[in-house]
Amino acid sequence: MLDSLSASLTVASSGLEAQSTRMRIVSENLANATSTGRTAGADPYQRKTITFDAALDRASGAQLAKVKEVGVDTTPYRVEYDPGHPAADKSGYVKLPNVNMMIEMADMREVNRSYEANLQVVKQVRSMLGMTIDLLRS
Repeated sequence: MLDSLSASLTVASSGLEAQSTRMRIVSENLANATSTGRTAGADPYQRKTITFDAALDRASGAQLAKVKEVGVDTTPYRVEYDPGHPAADKSGYVKLPNVNMMIEMADMREVNRSYEANLQVVKQVRSMLGMTIDLLRS
């Protein structure tokens, strides 16, 4: 039984770590939502994406959540006419990042819920372990 509880802690902690990384990516995207290129016609910040993979933990036999890859979104940049902007090209158009604030906010909400769910698993397992230890003491 303790092995199962230990495996549950391992799985939940891998979920916490994966979601923490995902939150960092979402935060970077939000922080750079208006970051343009430094020179005229230069490419702006490109939205980052994250993919997960299941990895087998040989010690517990459990499937853990792991970050497989942090990549970039290949959707086209937004273009806006602003001839006075330092990053404007010869035609007066500025390339803006391909970051959609609504998508990032939705991702942040999902990250928060997933993180909370994993944290709740950790709390429940700790409680169960405490009850088991108390039972063994008496």
